[in-house]
Amino acid sequence: MTVATASVKRRRVAAGALVVLFGVELVVAWPSLTAALSRLESPHPGWVALALLAELAAMASYARMQRRLLRSAGVDAPLHRHVALAYAAHSLSVTLPGGPAFSTRLNYQQMRRFGATPAVASWCIALSGILSAGALASVTAVSVLAADRTPDWATLAAFALAAALLTLGARWSTRRPGTVARLLAPVNRLLHRPADRGLDRLTGFAAQLRAARLTPAHGAAAAAFAVLNWLLDAAALWLCLHAVSGGTPISVAHLLLTFCAGYAAATITIVPGGLGVIDSALILGLVTGGVATGTAIAAVVLYRLISFGFIIGAGWIAWFLIRDR
Repeated sequence: MTVATASVKRRRVAAGALVVLFGVELVVAWPSLTAALSRLESPHPGWVALALLAELAAMASYARMQRRLLRSAGVDAPLHRHVALAYAAHSLSVTLPGGPAFSTRLNYQQMRRFGATPAVASWCIALSGILSAGALASVTAVSVLAADRTPDWATLAAFALAAALLTLGARWSTRRPGTVARLLAPVNRLLHRPADRGLDRLTGFAAQLRAARLTPAHGAAAAAFAVLNWLLDAAALWLCLHAVSGGTPISVAHLLLTFCAGYAAATITIVPGGLGVIDSALILGLVTGGVATGTAIAAVVLYRLISFGFIIGAGWIAWFLIRDR
C-alpha cells in the first residue's frame, strides 16, 4: 500500500467516523431539536423586532466608537459612512477565511478616503481592536463579580497594559522623533541597509501620528461605545430567549457570562463566524443556567439568524456599495 493510498483510507475512515458520530448525536438530541423547531415556528414578533433593533444598535455603537477615535485626530466623516464601513468590515471578518486581514485592509482604505493619514488610520484600527477586546473583558469581569465568582484579573491586566503601552509608545515616538531616528540606524545595520533607509518615511509617519491626540472626552466616549456594543449584542440574545420562551429563567449575570464565554471561545477557532463554536458555547451556557435544552437551542438559532445571517447579509450589501467609493 502506497503512502497516498493509506492517506486516502485514513481520511475515509475519519469521515465515516464523523458521519456515525453525527448520526448518534442526532438520535440522542432529536427530542430537543424537535422542541426547538416547534418554538421557532411561532416566536413572539415583538421580542424578535426588539432583538433586531438591539443588534442594529450594537453595530451603530461600534461605528460610533471608530468615529470618535478618528474625530480625535481631526477626521470627521458622516456617521452613515462609518456605519456602512462597520457592517462591511464585520462581514469580511467573519465570513472569509483569513477574514480579519481583509477587514483590516477595507478599514484602512475607507479611513484613508475619509481623510485620515496612513498613520492615523493604522492607529485607529489598532486602538479599535484593543478597545473592543478590553470592553469584552470588562463585561466579563463585571458579570463574574455579579455572579459571585472570581474574574480573570490577569487577562484584564494584560488588556490594560496593552492599551497603555500602545498609547505611551505612540506619544513617545511622536515627541522624540530624533531618538526614534537614531534607533533606526542600528536596525538598518543589522539588515545590511544604508543607515538612513526609511528615515523619511518614519519621520513623516511620526508627524502624521502627532495629529492623533486622543482627548479624555473622546477616549471615554469611544470606550463607552465599545462596552455598549457588547451589551446590546448580549441584549439581543436575551430578547431572543424571551421571544421563544415568554420569559428568561436565567439571571442577567449568568446570561452575560454565557455570552462572553461564547465569544471568547470564538477567538480560538478558524471557522468563519465561529460557526458551531459560539453556538455550542451559548447553548451549553444557557442550559447550565436553567434553560430547557429545546428553548436554549431555539433562542441561539434565532439569535444567530439575526446577528450572523441578517447582519452579514446587510454587511455584504454595504461592501458592494462602498467598495469603489
